[in-house]
Amino acid sequence: MAYGAHERMKKVLVVDDSQTILKSLKYEFDKHENIEAIYAKSYKEAEKVLADDTQKIYAALLDINLPDAPNGEVISLANSYNVPAVVLTGTLSKEVRKTIQQKDIIAYILKDNMSSAKLAIKFIQRVLKNYDTTVMIVDDSVVYRKALSQSLKKINIKVLEASDGLEAITMIKKTKAKISIVVTDYEMPHMNGLELTIKIRETYNKDQMGIIAISSADDKDIIADFLKFGANDFLNKPFSPYEVVMRINSNLELLDIFQDFSDLANRDYLTNSYNRRYFFDRGIRLFLKSKINSNPLTIAMLDIDNFKKINDTFGHDIGDIAIKNIKKILDKYLDEKDLAARFGGEEYCILIENKNINEVKILFETIRIAFEHNVIKTKNVEIKYTVSIGIAHGMHDDLDDMVKLSDDALYIAKESGRNQVVIKTAE
Repeated sequence: MAYGAHERMKKVLVVDDSQTILKSLKYEFDKHENIEAIYAKSYKEAEKVLADDTQKIYAALLDINLPDAPNGEVISLANSYNVPAVVLTGTLSKEVRKTIQQKDIIAYILKDNMSSAKLAIKFIQRVLKNYDTTVMIVDDSVVYRKALSQSLKKINIKVLEASDGLEAITMIKKTKAKISIVVTDYEMPHMNGLELTIKIRETYNKDQMGIIAISSADDKDIIADFLKFGANDFLNKPFSPYEVVMRINSNLELLDIFQDFSDLANRDYLTNSYNRRYFFDRGIRLFLKSKINSNPLTIAMLDIDNFKKINDTFGHDIGDIAIKNIKKILDKYLDEKDLAARFGGEEYCILIENKNINEVKILFETIRIAFEHNVIKTKNVEIKYTVSIGIAHGMHDDLDDMVKLSDDALYIAKESGRNQVVIKTAE
């Protein structure tokens, strides 16, 4: 699964007294660049790690039975630091199951499973993704809404709350957050959960925004109607916090799978940027929206200056690092709603909606300077490079014309000495 643009390495506490288990887990954790695992063999060692204010622990993978904490005390320790926990257990007796369900955990894993280490990483990855995940809870009952909200905040999911369907629709339209799942009650004033589900599905498919319906009604037809009109899942009241967490995580996992398939078609393998195909698929919709609303559109073509010299001097591996660096810098200065795609080689195309020409000049001059001052450090060399940027601003007959206009502006920037921004208006 590809991570978000602003993802950074996150620290995970791994606690187990078995050297064999730790070795197996270390082998799997070392495959993931976004995770820094910190290992402990006892409750005492875990306590020392969690008490260290100099490092933030984002998740924990915990053995439920340690020599100095045989009854799951290490889970309570992690809970006390608000660290989401995945539990490792050798057995699943009634006593162990009861202990697990009484504590705040994401999931539990049996150690005797041959693939338990890989499964553990899978759940830890889910926990880490939660920090960048938003779920909306829609319920007219403050009690249920708060109970659900508290359960999700314990696993570090961001929560939005609405008291009915109408408020939910307004919030979905206005919020800048990407809502992954809407959890909605059925019986609400103004707009019930079924009506809300139908309204959401007018804009978002099942693989774009999940819907979990909740109801205390005994009518089985209600469940069928929810599923028929687009709900991904259904929960009956009353439910336990543990069940809610499991259902939320299961549905988030399905959304991840949908996203993985989408990324295979729409993202560039080297940089994880959107590709040319996706740019035009989505870009044409943004172009038409801007044209209908009479808003200016910006198409920028960005290209590394003298890129062949980098490859010839340092080799293609360093050239690849330079290309990947483009995305890192663009991510710092572009908004999430902006569209940036690798067109091939060292060339990127960027689409921005509704910015006036002065805002565009300031933004792309800032980006140009950022590249000019940036230094890429590797084990053997340090490299610097500049970029040229050609921009088409305004509105033209079609998207292809604007892309061509930005390419023409890029050519002028290159011919005029490179390391500059050239803007052509498209009115």
